[in-house]
Amino acid sequence: MEETEKGGGGLSSPWGPAIHSTGAWQAATSLLPAEGLHAPGPICNSCVSLEAKLRDSSDSELLRDILQKHEAVHTEPLDELYEAMAETLMAKESTQGHRSYLLPSGGSVTLSESTAIISHGTTGLVTWDAALYLAEWAIENPAAFTDRTVLELGSGAGLTGLAICKMCHPRAYIFSDCHSRVLKQLRGNVLLNGLSLEADITANLDSPRVTVAQLDWDVTTVCQLSAFQPDVVIAADVLYCPEAIMSLVGVLRRLAACREHQRAPEVYVAFTVRNPGTCQLFTTELGRAGIKWEAEPRHDQKLFPYEEHLEMAILNLTL
Repeated sequence: MEETEKGGGGLSSPWGPAIHSTGAWQAATSLLPAEGLHAPGPICNSCVSLEAKLRDSSDSELLRDILQKHEAVHTEPLDELYEAMAETLMAKESTQGHRSYLLPSGGSVTLSESTAIISHGTTGLVTWDAALYLAEWAIENPAAFTDRTVLELGSGAGLTGLAICKMCHPRAYIFSDCHSRVLKQLRGNVLLNGLSLEADITANLDSPRVTVAQLDWDVTTVCQLSAFQPDVVIAADVLYCPEAIMSLVGVLRRLAACREHQRAPEVYVAFTVRNPGTCQLFTTELGRAGIKWEAEPRHDQKLFPYEEHLEMAILNLTL
């Protein structure tokens, strides 16, 4: 649970890169007197200390200090100084935090997540409501995952998969995504939760074999998907636009083609019903692909924080 809104401690937002790593240093120091740092009025008494601090510090309070001293002589501060202040504040705001989600076992899943909905050009750095909903369903239905190989499409921050790994005892779990930043965060979150990646020879044999794979839905092949040998495929909150739906159905078609080599996997797709038209498009495209579906009953176990008024669903697909 989020450590400010979802239990636990507080999320920190430390200031980021130093002033002199941006244009703020040049803008701020250009306002200080050049020769001997002598200038008329109150600002001259502290110019030397301010310049020294600016050279050695990343604290944006120093820019505020300059603004206040400049205003004290009843002179309108230069636009460059305000721009430097805005640049510094924007550059320094942290967009990463940690959230912990309590599990029925008494353990927890702790994630490093973005505090911004969109960061680095992707929405995959945060946990979305359907991921929480699917994790609850999985914990209530562990037999669907126990001793099985699970492939997750669009794993995002990793909440669902980590909850399944800790509560449902899969034989192997494959997290997947296509965005490099998401994959980096995913690997970190796997290690943060005491799991080992498959290449780690010191891995706990009682834990599932865990892999983080780069998987681009538009280019992955039947052969690549078959290599995962999944018994179960899951996805949560991936129906956010028509393009994503078409790409997802394309992956499901290729997974269905794996039946020539092995038994077709069970597939569960969870989503929040934000736009009925989007959901209708998904079920229509499933029909065109010859993929049957049925909705899973709503589960009663609410473990994680999300808006109760949201309409969420899990579809069980037959490939």
